[in-house]
Amino acid sequence: MSNTSGWSLTARLISKHFGVLGDKLSETIANFDPETATEADRDRLQSTLRETAQKLAAARASFNKEHQDVVNLQNLIANDQKATETLMARLQAGTISEATVTLFCDELEANKAKLPTEQQQEADAKQYADELQQIMDALSKQLADFDSAAKKALQTLATAQAQKDLQEMRMERQSELDGLKGLGGQSTALSALTRRAQTVSNQAAGLKIVADIGQKPIDQAAEIDAIRKSVAQADTANETALDRLKRLSA
Repeated sequence: MSNTSGWSLTARLISKHFGVLGDKLSETIANFDPETATEADRDRLQSTLRETAQKLAAARASFNKEHQDVVNLQNLIANDQKATETLMARLQAGTISEATVTLFCDELEANKAKLPTEQQQEADAKQYADELQQIMDALSKQLADFDSAAKKALQTLATAQAQKDLQEMRMERQSELDGLKGLGGQSTALSALTRRAQTVSNQAAGLKIVADIGQKPIDQAAEIDAIRKSVAQADTANETALDRLKRLSA
């Protein structure tokens, strides 16, 4: 049986066993697509599954009762059939009344006539339970398919989100690196500091020039004085004691 025919059969069974709501439910289950279904669709299926489970439990209990009734009736008929030989012997011996035997025969014939009806009820109960089980199986499969599709969708979403986070992190790091590179070559603050240092250096060079100009006469006077002192020292370096006395007394 193909999956499509399987869903169609299940839909017909739902229509059969769920009364007025059956048509709508059968349409829902027949058209259910786990790839496009919503959570509301799943909730409706799950609700139908719970209702079907309750019906199935009652159907199984009914079948068990019908089956036991058939078994009990069959056993009763079998035992009564065995008892007929004993009753015939007692009737011939005059130890049992004909009226009692007649009543026994009436009950045996009634039970035999009743057995096919009981067996049909048992078969109907089994068929009902089997059909509800088919509905349960179909609903369970559809819910499992939905959950599987939802799980795959969540996994795909998680993978996409992880990729998005990774790319955002890479862009953030690249932005930080670009900012650091800008500080190294194009920072306005560093450029301003460089220009300020150059200005101060130029000012210091200018002041040095001015200082050098003012210092030059002083250096020249000191140089002349040093010359004088060296000449004076040279004049007295070779004087005799007599010359020194003359110089000091002058």
